This record gives sequence, C-alpha cells and structure tokens, in this order.
Amino acid sequence: MFSLPSLCPWGSLVTMTSRQRLMFANGIVLGLFAIPSFFMDIRAIFFGAGPLVTALRGEPSSGIGFLEAHGLAAIFALWFLYVGRTQAPPARAWHFTGAAVHTLLGASNIALWHFFIFMDMLALGYVSTAVHIAFAVLQFVVGMRATSHRAAADALRN
Repeated sequence: MFSLPSLCPWGSLVTMTSRQRLMFANGIVLGLFAIPSFFMDIRAIFFGAGPLVTALRGEPSSGIGFLEAHGLAAIFALWFLYVGRTQAPPARAWHFTGAAVHTLLGASNIALWHFFIFMDMLALGYVSTAVHIAFAVLQFVVGMRATSHRAAADALRN
C-alpha cells in the first residue's frame, strides 16, 4: 500500500528549518492579504469609504462576513508568524491548520467568484486564490511528511 508521504519526491527537504520557514512565509503572505483587507473592511463599514462600499450597497452590516474572514485570517497570520519564529519545530497540527485555513479561504474565493467580477477585482481574485491553493497543498504535504514530536523523540532514544 502507498501513502502520500512515500509519493512525495522532495520528502527529504522537509526539515525542521524548512517547516519553520514555511510557517513564517505563510504568516507573512496571509498577513499581507488579511491585514490591509481588514482595515479596508473597517473603513467601508464604519466610515463609508473605500472600494468595499460598492459591495455593501448602503447596508454596512452586510460587511460582517468580510470583517470576520479578514480578521480571523490576520489572527492566523500572526500565529503562523509566531510558530515560524519559535525555537521549537512546528507541530504537525500547525501544518494541517495552515492547510485548513487556506483550503477554506481558497474555496470561499471560488464559491463566491462573482464578488471579484462585481468588484472588478479579477486580478486580486486570481492571485489570492492561487496563493491559497498553493499554501493549502504545501502545508498539507509538509504536514504529512513531518515527523511527529513523539516519533522524533523515540528515534533519538533508540
């Protein structure tokens, strides 16, 4: 029987350092999308200014989904930065969390693609969705290839 880790040709590249760098890069990229978007959401919802005002159509409360999604993405970005900068290697669960976050955000972009068309923001839609898909796949594969803390400790003892 085969498993995803055995099919991964670059499995030997999944080192503790590369795992930390992936988490840190994930935090930076996610933050570069989420944090400005979060503040644009605030600007549109509370001050009636900016490009998002068109999507709100005069009803600021309809922006709650934008505010929540971008706010939570910013929080995850900060956690990914923290995990990528700590001395300890990231737990496998962090890679699966990263994969889940990007899968949700990428799938949301695809499901609500008409928003990018309506807002005339197709370039942003293509770039952000591609980034979400890339990080979802990378994080999942690295999570599958990563050695758990328990297995690493057992290997050191033997």
